[in-house]
Amino acid sequence: MSIRDSISDTRPRAHDERWLALANHTGGPDAFYYGVKTTGVFCRPNCRSRLPNRQNVWFFATPAEALAAGFRPCKRCQPGGTDWEEALSEKVSRACRLIEQADDQGSLGSLAKSVGLSVSHFHRLFKRCLGVTPKAYKAMHRMNRFRRELHRREDVTAALYGAGFGSASRAYDGVAAKLGMTPRQYLKGGPGVVIAFALQKTSLGWLLVALSERGVCAIELGGSARELRDRLGTHFPHATLHEDRFDLAGPIRRVVRFLDAPKEGLSLPLDIRGTAFQRRVWQALQAIPPGKTLSYQAIAREIGHPGATRAVGSACAANRLALAIPCHRAVRQDGTLGGYRWGVARKRALLDLEKPVPGTSIHHGKAMGKKQRRGRG
Repeated sequence: MSIRDSISDTRPRAHDERWLALANHTGGPDAFYYGVKTTGVFCRPNCRSRLPNRQNVWFFATPAEALAAGFRPCKRCQPGGTDWEEALSEKVSRACRLIEQADDQGSLGSLAKSVGLSVSHFHRLFKRCLGVTPKAYKAMHRMNRFRRELHRREDVTAALYGAGFGSASRAYDGVAAKLGMTPRQYLKGGPGVVIAFALQKTSLGWLLVALSERGVCAIELGGSARELRDRLGTHFPHATLHEDRFDLAGPIRRVVRFLDAPKEGLSLPLDIRGTAFQRRVWQALQAIPPGKTLSYQAIAREIGHPGATRAVGSACAANRLALAIPCHRAVRQDGTLGGYRWGVARKRALLDLEKPVPGTSIHHGKAMGKKQRRGRG
């Protein structure tokens, strides 16, 4: 329970002049701060939000006091300023480092205390910044640790315990679901996993599309068919790989058609494997329409983690589904292209293919609708 939840209506109120200043919006911006118990938000006294009921108001001398009581800052008046928001993001970053470095990863309460926040406020702030709960973030890093332990120990049970799982038998099925195969299969490079693939020459070089039982698991671009076969074999060294153009006729035809008409989009059943953070980045990339780009910084803000620009770039580099997850639409803040898993030249070519034809527009929304209506007279 946060301090805010335990605030009682019988607790003595602050001076009457504070309430009068609040009611009349006459208080100086840094004279004091007030929190509203029913909303959990704290504001400056001159905030233009609706006046709350007096019995739900709690006064504070500093933003730190309000945060410690479990209130979150108002987005309208930004008590504490944007610097304070950056400080809160730093608290989340520090908590992430603690999760990544700790052996047992600790409880939510101990994690919140280590960054100086109440449990409820820490939970809300963490999810707002990263898009996942602290529990989900812990699970993601425990899986990453399990992968490292599995390669180091080459023993499934020892790796499960080494990664922090309390019960190996209980954890086994959950781990298998996240890996897309059993841990033993993963350790041996995917034996028993059957992957069909097809190759085709395109305007951007050779194209490989690979299909698992769950969907398309790889779309690769390269300079030669052999290069792409070797790359797929490196990723699944012991899986059963077989070239089958017949089974993949539909998917590979869609990808080739996408290169000719990117505005039509690319709809394929995908076998997407990645961390929770990578999936959020990839979802943001899929939301960028053809002909548009977003900076890595803008994508980081879009997923609610503005300080994770480098991590966004790493997630783009980890993408194995070219075109289906359009990481070629992610660029640097100054507009330059940045890197691309399949070569910067291909990135530039893809963006050129998606540019609108002169005299047409790929923009969507009310503005285009008005223009079209005016054109019809």
